[in-house]
Amino acid sequence: MNAASGLDIAGLSVGYGTRRIIDKLDLGGISASSVTALVGPNAAGKTTLLRALAGLIPSRGSIRLDGRELAGLDAVSYAREVAYMPQTLPPRVALSVFEATLSALQSSPTAQDVDPKQKSLDVLQRLGIAGLAMRGLDELSGGQRQLAALAQCLVREPRVLLLDEPTSALDIHHQLTVMKLAGEVARERGIIVIVVLHDIALAARWCDRIVVLSQGHIVTDGAPAQAITPGMLAEVYGVEARVERCSRGFVQVMVDRALAD
Repeated sequence: MNAASGLDIAGLSVGYGTRRIIDKLDLGGISASSVTALVGPNAAGKTTLLRALAGLIPSRGSIRLDGRELAGLDAVSYAREVAYMPQTLPPRVALSVFEATLSALQSSPTAQDVDPKQKSLDVLQRLGIAGLAMRGLDELSGGQRQLAALAQCLVREPRVLLLDEPTSALDIHHQLTVMKLAGEVARERGIIVIVVLHDIALAARWCDRIVVLSQGHIVTDGAPAQAITPGMLAEVYGVEARVERCSRGFVQVMVDRALAD
């Protein structure tokens, strides 16, 4: 891997009106084939950061992918490199799950080299929703729509995949499916996956790197065992907690009590 590969963020500032949400944030070395979690309390700036990386809101600073500045790209070129799945999905539309997935693929350069119908079905199969292929998006539950939206992102095979709380409406089985698949597609396709999660246990189990945000600043950044500590949980979340490893070696968090304000 050359020195310019991956995603690097430098001096990024984002705000709404006169309110500054993120101020001169630096986050470098987000490598291909990896899954990075953004965690932190409510209003920490996680979604704002993700939307800035997706090019959806104005920002200052540098966002470079493989050494190339993304800020100079037009909207279509940006969307080819970066796919974003919001926490709040757009209004329901009268398309089937299959039609929406196929449409997403056909807007991508990868559609030139594959059978688009088969690839769309393959993605739905991997997410466990092939049985919903001919169902209308407006007929789905919240969790099913979340999976359908994820299929539309995955089928495009972007260089960067941004997921804002992709498991929030899912049961335990589908949470496992989504997080496992995120890691698989990252490794198989060399994709950079950045995911906002509230569930620290999910982040610790499935992500290579955890970035903890609070009030628009990075508190800590590292592998799960480095980033998730009792001190961080007390400082950022205001809880007294134990951090231990389970029998399989994964980081586990046990919250004992809330600390006094």
